[in-house]
Amino acid sequence: MATLDEWTAQVCTALRIDPAAMDARAVLDVARDVAHGVARPAAPLTAYLLGVAVGRGASPTEAAGTVSRLTEEWCGITPAATRAEPSPAAR
Repeated sequence: MATLDEWTAQVCTALRIDPAAMDARAVLDVARDVAHGVARPAAPLTAYLLGVAVGRGASPTEAAGTVSRLTEEWCGITPAATRAEPSPAAR
């Protein structure tokens, strides 16, 4: 992670972005989920689109949540908020 942290710091400095203002983990999680659930090339494109949405004023947390829900729907996964708890017998 040292290389990733160093790279992120350099890019933030170059683009005049406060590193504390971004949630790298959320971006990486979204990119991972899209790469594995949709298609690898969709990951960087989706990260870019997420950045555009946030740049236009969207909440980073809400935008990442929207993309996560879309990915789950794309993959046919029941969203976490609507998943039923397994019955005691199934545990």
